[in-house]
Amino acid sequence: MNSDLALPAKRSRPLRVVLVTGSYNYIKDGVALTLNRLVAYLESQNVEVLVFAPVAKVPALAHSGTLLPVPSVPVPLRPEYRIALCLPKAARQRMREFAPDIVHIAVPDILGFCALKFAQKEKWNIVASYHTRYETYLQHYGLNVLTGLLARYLRNFYLACREIYVPSDSMADVLKADGIGNIRPWTRGVDIVRFKPENRSQLWRENFGIGVNELVILFASRFVREKRLATLVEMFRILETRGIAHRAVLVGDGPEGENLKRQFPQGIFTGFLHGDELATAYASSDTFVFPSDTETFGNVTLEAMASGLPCVCADATGSRSLVAPGVTGFLAPADDARAFADHIEKLANDSALLRRMGRAARERSLSFGWDETMQRILGYYEEIAASGPQT
Repeated sequence: MNSDLALPAKRSRPLRVVLVTGSYNYIKDGVALTLNRLVAYLESQNVEVLVFAPVAKVPALAHSGTLLPVPSVPVPLRPEYRIALCLPKAARQRMREFAPDIVHIAVPDILGFCALKFAQKEKWNIVASYHTRYETYLQHYGLNVLTGLLARYLRNFYLACREIYVPSDSMADVLKADGIGNIRPWTRGVDIVRFKPENRSQLWRENFGIGVNELVILFASRFVREKRLATLVEMFRILETRGIAHRAVLVGDGPEGENLKRQFPQGIFTGFLHGDELATAYASSDTFVFPSDTETFGNVTLEAMASGLPCVCADATGSRSLVAPGVTGFLAPADDARAFADHIEKLANDSALLRRMGRAARERSLSFGWDETMQRILGYYEEIAASGPQT
């Protein structure tokens, strides 16, 4: 991936950006949080932004910028998410009046496709950011037969964009192997002031009844099938049969929450945590585990690293670009619970290794700053806008 940072050029008027996304304020997922941070940064740099996205009756967060809702319905099998079935005439007219320099499409859903076709017709510059490996979701919902069709659709969608912003080298490699080459890096950042080892709290551990010699293994995520919850539960069962003194802390919730609690009643379920509470949970744990192989980056992994935790993650896109095996943690096949258990056992039996990897993880996290990350994408926008409309 080309890592050169484009420098903004001088303009006679503020840059105008339209952001089209399937997730912005009705759920606190990684896509929504990243895009809100992006819009807040752009507006701080005097960029004019309009966001078009589905909304719910009760928002999950106070969004950044000007959000123009589009009609939507709950997603089948995943009703906590919403999908827009079109780009309404009123939205198209508002875009024309705004006259954007850049149309940034964050999700390649129906709304994203409609925005792509409309922007092509208007000859606007179209870019996309790659947040989720949607083609890997299908296996978890019995829809494997559609994998090839979805992969072809995604390939054609991204080839129609002038640039694609990808969060990790490992994800870029996957796209390049599929013949998609218009890629530029857009890594994610972490708040190293909030997430830090100094937040470790013995009181936090005591409140959960965690023993002095118990290894606290943290998992933080939405509780959905594609996060490989089956691998997670089986790993904990293997550790129990081996007599490894540990406690499992599971931060989050979701459609599979009740099922997960039934399968693993001995786990400590905190629900969703945010801000300082989340930072304390990370730092007060001893290691982080994340078997999901659907990530393009892994924000939770980076937060755990910043908190000084060795990470045991799936050997897959996202995690592969964050975790240095044998240095900051370990990688294992996403469906191999025994391999995950082997790595955790190694950390449990070697406190010096645990501490050394935790320090290395923290050190590596320091290179992921939000300011440079957001400055980079603004530079991309300015570079494209200066080169004229897309043809």
